Amino acid sequence: MAFNTTVETLPAMGRFSLRCKRENTVAMSKALGFELPTSISELVRSGDVTALKLGPDEWMLTCLMDERMRITEPLAAVYADAVHSLTEVSSREVSIRVSGPEAEELLSTSCPRNLRELTVGRGVRTVFDSVQVILTREEQNQFRLDVWRSFVPHVMGLLSVATKEFECGL
Repeated sequence: MAFNTTVETLPAMGRFSLRCKRENTVAMSKALGFELPTSISELVRSGDVTALKLGPDEWMLTCLMDERMRITEPLAAVYADAVHSLTEVSSREVSIRVSGPEAEELLSTSCPRNLRELTVGRGVRTVFDSVQVILTREEQNQFRLDVWRSFVPHVMGLLSVATKEFECGL
């Protein structure tokens, strides 16, 4: 059986760490034009903008690089009424997509999570080997790892070795 899973780095994207109190999420959702997710690990997509709830008061917002103002401007406009912290972290992370029939098995070589429990449209903060990552299941056989830039060589190296082992039938 051929190994048909690919590993690729994705183009740069706009990324923001959003922190706010629960009572401010209604105003922020209205400003953004979509409902912020309410359950931890829930992902909401509105066009090219996504919001992933990472914790009780924390979301990761992503968008196309040239669409960052679509996030910053509306949230700045409601700051006086909905105090929050919005920090751009676009240059901090790189996204790696793992897709194909063996994607789950390939990621399991270095990720201790039971990936079968991570359903499509959900994302979690976890570790890959010793590296903290945000892992999102985009489709049944497609995952995205958001990795701090300085750890990308390590993560890509592990994925490369594991891919070669799978290709050899190990």
